[in-house]
Amino acid sequence: MSFDADAKMKFLYALRSHGVTEARVLDAMEKIDRARFVKGLFAERAYADMPLPIACGQTISQPSVVALMTQALDVQPRDKVLEVGCGSGYQAAILSLLARRVYTIDRFRSLVAEARATFAEMDLPNITAITADGSHGLPEQAPFDRIIVTAAAEDPPGPLLAQLRVGGIMVLPVGQSDTVQSLIRVTRSETGFEYEELRAVRFVPLVEGLGQD
Repeated sequence: MSFDADAKMKFLYALRSHGVTEARVLDAMEKIDRARFVKGLFAERAYADMPLPIACGQTISQPSVVALMTQALDVQPRDKVLEVGCGSGYQAAILSLLARRVYTIDRFRSLVAEARATFAEMDLPNITAITADGSHGLPEQAPFDRIIVTAAAEDPPGPLLAQLRVGGIMVLPVGQSDTVQSLIRVTRSETGFEYEELRAVRFVPLVEGLGQD
């Protein structure tokens, strides 16, 4: 299935109907073809607004959630962004059109390798994909202007909060189970952290350590 005009129109309409209004985010969502990140049996559903399974028991988030998280992150052209949970690489590809530099990490080596290959094919040179324990972030590249986490923890991980610069924003799902989670936005100020609850979501859990491919 190609990202033809009709499919693209329906895709963008679905995003707008969920509250995605930021022009730069909509433009990035239009330019990055989700079908490049969905393999095999599920390829024909690439433009449906639904999460889809990928390798290693992970998922590619539904486009409206990707767009809403990106919009909440408020990425600026000079920003350095950390994504925890590379997965298919779809979210990182969207961010790469909005930020100066994107670092994306995942605990599964095979997912990182496949995402790297896709980024190279799509000529997205400002993304660095790394196999690492996401709960620890990427201290050697800190601080970050923006951090996005695509797996749910009980609370925002301390190491990630520490790697957010003053004035920076982190968007992540939090919750004690896979049925009750909230998407929150954390803004770091000179005096601490401000928390804002955005909406209910459902993500795979944030797991410590490297994965077994």
